[in-house]
Amino acid sequence: MGSRFLFGALIMLIIGLVMGVTASSCYLVPELGVYFSKLRPMHVSGIIFWILPAASGCVYYGLEMGFGVKPSRLLSIAHGTLWVIAIVGIYASYLCGDFGGREYWEFNPVWAFPIALGWLMFLIHLIKSIARIPKWPVYIWMWLTGGLFFLFSFAESYLWLFPYFREHIVTDITIQWKSNGSLVGAWNQLIYGTAFFLMSRINDGGFDQRSPLAFGMYFLGLFNLMFNWGHHIYTLPTAPYIRYTGYMVSMTEWVFFIKIIYHWKRNVAEAQRNFHYLPYRFLIASDIWVFLNLGQAILMSIPALNLYTHGTHITVAHAMGTTIGINTMILLAACFEFWGASIKPNKWLAVAFWATQAALLAFWVSLNLAGLIKGMWQMSHPQTTFTDMMNSLRPFFMIFITSGIALASLLLYWAGKLLSLKKKRI
Repeated sequence: MGSRFLFGALIMLIIGLVMGVTASSCYLVPELGVYFSKLRPMHVSGIIFWILPAASGCVYYGLEMGFGVKPSRLLSIAHGTLWVIAIVGIYASYLCGDFGGREYWEFNPVWAFPIALGWLMFLIHLIKSIARIPKWPVYIWMWLTGGLFFLFSFAESYLWLFPYFREHIVTDITIQWKSNGSLVGAWNQLIYGTAFFLMSRINDGGFDQRSPLAFGMYFLGLFNLMFNWGHHIYTLPTAPYIRYTGYMVSMTEWVFFIKIIYHWKRNVAEAQRNFHYLPYRFLIASDIWVFLNLGQAILMSIPALNLYTHGTHITVAHAMGTTIGINTMILLAACFEFWGASIKPNKWLAVAFWATQAALLAFWVSLNLAGLIKGMWQMSHPQTTFTDMMNSLRPFFMIFITSGIALASLLLYWAGKLLSLKKKRI
């Protein structure tokens, strides 16, 4: 059953990439801007429905491969069927111009119901499965809490449907930004749990999944999931203690950052031993992107710097670096581990791997530079016109689009490679 979820997720990755490349062309061809309002949410939904079904499929695979727990056919089919209904309905509503939702979930809210119900089927299956497993390793705790918090945060993101929340704009925006931040933290728990599971297989128990260090890092990640959203609302007129709490929680990310630096030498030595193994390469790539994006997140959480970065392309760069550099790299590692663990390394795979990282780096840097210039423009007095500022960003947009097309093409290559491996297994 996990195989079907990964297959469907790869199809959604392809759709999301095609929509993203098409939408990015609107930056250089303003005449296409009329289509941007549909292309952007199609791109965002495609990527979300790459991440969530892929993470679900990894959990199904992990329970079966790690503990011999067979997926419940009834619950997993219900989960998949409800999500297919939701995805078809969402894209149909986009094509018909039937919007009405909010950020991440811009479609007609009616399609949120099958998403939530399908996730509930997934949660029931997960809880029933892990109840049979004694002495849970840390990644099972991550899967469980990620699944629970996703459902809670998803429901929270629809509180705006009630007049009480919708009619109080500060409360409404606060809850929206809070729930969106927690949603990302929730699916990160699922994906990072998958990374822990993969490392336990690749290193053959080299990292103790029940050690105090493993659970210490887990609880710190869970703490950030629950409270790290505070730095998103610095600009809102909320109670000061919310902003102070958000800042203090964000600063706990220094623990992760210092840990990465402290263990860097050991990680390099380990990489030299295992780098020939394709799933491990993608995990190492995700580690590097964790380092880059974590450093960026810490800087963005400093209030004085947040004034410059908020609402600029730096925020987009951070989102893309996290979604592609961390989440997608881990999920590609999982797909290759589950479907192509015996694949032989060759120079073309090596070229494609390094080209993917180079294209992503150029993509990320160009967005950060564009965001830096826009942030300085936002805080400058007097300002030049918005048109002049946007025209000054065109060189960065050229790099952004060129590297974006290259990156999308390479990710399409990896998706096609995996789908061909899946076909061979059938």
